[in-house]
Amino acid sequence: MTDTVISEFVRAISEEDVADEVRQEFLTFMLGNEEYGIDILKVQEIRGYDNVTRIPGVPEFIKGVTNLRGLIVPIIDMRIKFKLGVTTYDHLTAVIILNINERLAGIVVSGVSDVITLNPNQIQTLTSYSSSLKSEYLLGLCSIGERMVILINVDRLMTGAEMSLTENTDEIV
Repeated sequence: MTDTVISEFVRAISEEDVADEVRQEFLTFMLGNEEYGIDILKVQEIRGYDNVTRIPGVPEFIKGVTNLRGLIVPIIDMRIKFKLGVTTYDHLTAVIILNINERLAGIVVSGVSDVITLNPNQIQTLTSYSSSLKSEYLLGLCSIGERMVILINVDRLMTGAEMSLTENTDEIV
């Protein structure tokens, strides 16, 4: 092989590696009739929905807590949090257990779809559409074929004052 061919081969591999590094995987799920996505690296596990222990005085979207292998985990129904209408619990309802900054929280979703891989250029920020959209929890939008997926920034979602239950789960028994 000539030096030119070798350098072109090395450059092609390097460009592939860079492209792989910037890609991000998202777990997609349904909330009502809309499809959402969260960073797959935040997902610890996916479970079916079980009854939870209700905690008095918490916001309605916090369904309660559950015991996950000895850990008390708050369960948040995202359909209620995002005001998406009537919530039903059936065989498709799932709980996605998230690990965010060394703490666990579960989010209730209508159903889990799949995992998608996106390049940054596939994610459109909401600020390019309207400054009036309340987008504090949203990372952006992406279009995959005929599907529109709303990407959630889970770190922002789980740090609000109203989510303080997720920060003090050791005190709940």
